[in-house]
Amino acid sequence: MTDALITLQAAFVAALEAHPVLAAELSGVYDGPPPRAVFPYVAIGDALVSDWSTKTATGREIRLPLILWDEGENAEQMADLMAHLEDAIAALPRQMPGWHLANITFLRSMVVRDAAGPWAGLVEHRLRLLAT
Repeated sequence: MTDALITLQAAFVAALEAHPVLAAELSGVYDGPPPRAVFPYVAIGDALVSDWSTKTATGREIRLPLILWDEGENAEQMADLMAHLEDAIAALPRQMPGWHLANITFLRSMVVRDAAGPWAGLVEHRLRLLAT
C-alpha cells in the first residue's frame, strides 16, 4: 500500500518546510538527489515499507531516511541541521489523511564526507501508521 508512504513523505516535506530554522537554511527538500541543487539541501532517500497491521486495522511500518547535503568546511553546521531535522520529524502531526501515526522511533544518524566532495548526513526514523 503505497498511499501510506506518499502521505508520510508529504508530511515530511511539509514539516521540514515549516520548521523555522530549516526553512531559512535549506535550499530545498527533494524526493531524491536533484541534478543541480544549492547546498545545503535534503534529499528523501529510498523507503522501506513493511506490514504493521493488526487484527482490525491495516498498518504500515516505514523507514524513511533523510540525507542532508552540505559543502561546509566542518561538521558543526551539519550536526546542527541534523538536530533540527530530528526535531521536525518528532513534531509530525499524528493525524494524516487516511492514517494515524502511532509512533516515531529514531533509528540512526551518520555523517560522512568524501575528501573531494560535500558532507552527507543521514537521519533515519521508523514510523508506524494505522489506517483510519
